[in-house]
Amino acid sequence: MTTRVLVLNGPNLGRLGSREPDVYGSTTFAGLAERCRQTAAGLGLDADVRQTDDEAELVHWLHEAADAGTPVVLNPAAFTHYSYALRDACAQLRAPLIEVHISNPAAREEFRHTSVVAGVATGTVAGFGLGSYDLALRAVADLV
Repeated sequence: MTTRVLVLNGPNLGRLGSREPDVYGSTTFAGLAERCRQTAAGLGLDADVRQTDDEAELVHWLHEAADAGTPVVLNPAAFTHYSYALRDACAQLRAPLIEVHISNPAAREEFRHTSVVAGVATGTVAGFGLGSYDLALRAVADLV
């Protein structure tokens, strides 16, 4: 049986490929989604990849995962640094939660150094470009 995993992405990640390619690369969000699905399949996972710029929608998806016991790979993007609503939704998860970032927030502007999600995540992967998602999915596969 294949384990379902939600790969959730926050604000501005739908602009991958055109947004700051020197930081986030030239791959589009569609390319990232396909990469995640292929990586997951190779690990015996079924990745449902989603992106939203809406904090409430992201919270609802986390509630969906909490209710179903579904593992989550989460790139909270800008919500990382201040969304206590997101943090509280993450705290309700019963399955692994891997926080993921394309860049290394600790090597960027000071306001990016704090993650309100990290304290309730199973682990964090950051700074490996889109490869951060591959590592996060591997972590989920190892944990489930």
